[in-house]
Amino acid sequence: MPNMSPNKAPMPSQAPDVRNKNFLEVATGYTKEVAMEEATRCLNCKNKPCVSGCPVHIEIPAFIKEVAAGNFEGAYDVISKSSSLPAVCGRVCPQESQCESKCVRGIKTDPVGIGRLERFVADWHNAQPDVKVNKPEPNGHKVAVIGSGPAGLTCAGDLAKKGYDVTVFEALHLAGGVLVYGIPEFRLPKSIVQKEVDTLKELGVKIETNMVIGRVLSIDELMDDQGFEAVFIGSGAGLPRFMNIPGENLCGVYSANEFLTRTNLMKAYKDDSSTPIMHAKKVAVVGGGNVAMDAARSAKRLGADEVYIVYRRSEEELPARKEEVEHAKEEGIIFKLLHNPVEIFGDENEFVTGMKCVRMELGEPDASGRRRPVAVEGSEFTIDVDAVIMAIGTSPNPLIKSTTKGLETQKWGGIVADESGATSREGVFAGGDAVTGAATVILAMGAGKTAAEAIDEYIKSKS
Repeated sequence: MPNMSPNKAPMPSQAPDVRNKNFLEVATGYTKEVAMEEATRCLNCKNKPCVSGCPVHIEIPAFIKEVAAGNFEGAYDVISKSSSLPAVCGRVCPQESQCESKCVRGIKTDPVGIGRLERFVADWHNAQPDVKVNKPEPNGHKVAVIGSGPAGLTCAGDLAKKGYDVTVFEALHLAGGVLVYGIPEFRLPKSIVQKEVDTLKELGVKIETNMVIGRVLSIDELMDDQGFEAVFIGSGAGLPRFMNIPGENLCGVYSANEFLTRTNLMKAYKDDSSTPIMHAKKVAVVGGGNVAMDAARSAKRLGADEVYIVYRRSEEELPARKEEVEHAKEEGIIFKLLHNPVEIFGDENEFVTGMKCVRMELGEPDASGRRRPVAVEGSEFTIDVDAVIMAIGTSPNPLIKSTTKGLETQKWGGIVADESGATSREGVFAGGDAVTGAATVILAMGAGKTAAEAIDEYIKSKS
């Protein structure tokens, strides 16, 4: 008989007033006893609605059944057939709007804790000594992958499992893309990312860092001179956007991209960091997505006394995960909703001293279906801050499109690709944020997985 408890097992976590002063992981994970108990809540539905909500199509009931039986390695085997990054997905995927939103148990009670169980299984597997990876026989074909973020790593892993000779080219000095430079340590420990990368290397994937494609090598050179039969572009969307308001060039104004990269990748929070970051005392973060939450919570951990989330819509429209919003509130982040910045002030040395905002109200829906924010006349006020972090979105870097012949792009910079990931350039495929603009890790992984299948079919058709 299934466990009919209406509530999913809670996730053990650090206390808010402790964790907001350190960069250790917030959630500490299920024990095996709790994981097995939570797994028995799964009804093992015949039509598997949860699978339809998973962008990489993990056989969710099958892996949960193995967890319930205590066969954790068997559960990992099920997950790894579909996902190259299970320990990552279990931590950062928005399960509440994907697989768990389809769970039958969630109609009247809490859905099964699918993400928490995936995390447990991956962590259990990674903790086992002498785990062996079955390296497939080479098939004699070479594929290049640009970018080592979730799309690139997934594509590389899936192709390597098919026997392809895969080389990943990463612009930064460390593999992982947004997983290492964008998502903070307290949400996704970098040791977890490194373990996933190491597993791919054991499959035979080669990773070359400090390789800025479009500068060091072009896609044309990869295909014409280096012998790669296909290329996957998973270079993400790392070009930050700004509001173009007065004062954005002052000292103390950051893009969230820069702020998080310096904090996460360069370890600016450490006392001996070679790239320290200004430890502001009053910080305003502009935006309402997961990146804004990450930046605000990082600023708090860097010692800020007051951190504000300034967002022009209401809480119902916040695009960030509900869990991240709740964690931010617990940690003391102050939400100034229905507010919009109009100017940033500075002193005679051009350091930030404040930000002028205007109050907003929601009007008629815009093209996206959300109600359009409208400024309330005469409602301006000033917040005293010494740092401002802009977290209002990113777009793809134009370097690749400007150095690749025959590659069609959107007006806003995204690469044009069909459902399979194929672009206008033969043999070149693309997916993830480089195509869609900034989105979730799991959607990027889904795109990488789809492109791997298309690349396999393309190369086979040419052989």
